[in-house]
Amino acid sequence: MKSDVIIYTDGACKGNPGVGGWGAILEYKDINKKIYGYDENTTNNRMELTAAIRALDVLKEKSKVVIYTDSKYVLNGITIWIDGWKKNNWKNSNKKEVKNIDLWKLIDKLNSFHVVEWKWVKGHSGNTGNEMADELANLAIIEYGEKI
Repeated sequence: MKSDVIIYTDGACKGNPGVGGWGAILEYKDINKKIYGYDENTTNNRMELTAAIRALDVLKEKSKVVIYTDSKYVLNGITIWIDGWKKNNWKNSNKKEVKNIDLWKLIDKLNSFHVVEWKWVKGHSGNTGNEMADELANLAIIEYGEKI
């Protein structure tokens, strides 16, 4: 098992819904990998989830991972709410289907495969990894915008 993979993730959206971008920085030993992408019509929450999913999906073998996110939605969803959602057949406390259920099922699968510690970092507070992930998410939006 790879150990001590550190991941910083972020998502961004111009309009909500609107054009969205996600970015992630993966650090393992002396290797740094940057990944990012976009979606034409999405929400900020979907981009935050997508960043974490895509980052975990890059890891092809079971790994010990620490993920830093500035999204309380992602952090609370994966560490607090998800067990109740699964127990209640993916329904929230209002008995309605969980929003972004497709992404929550993907992240749940990846979270179960790897040994993941989820940590919250305040966005736009000078944390280098978070700032870089934010830049990548916005770069994705800019690059997409130039193509339309």
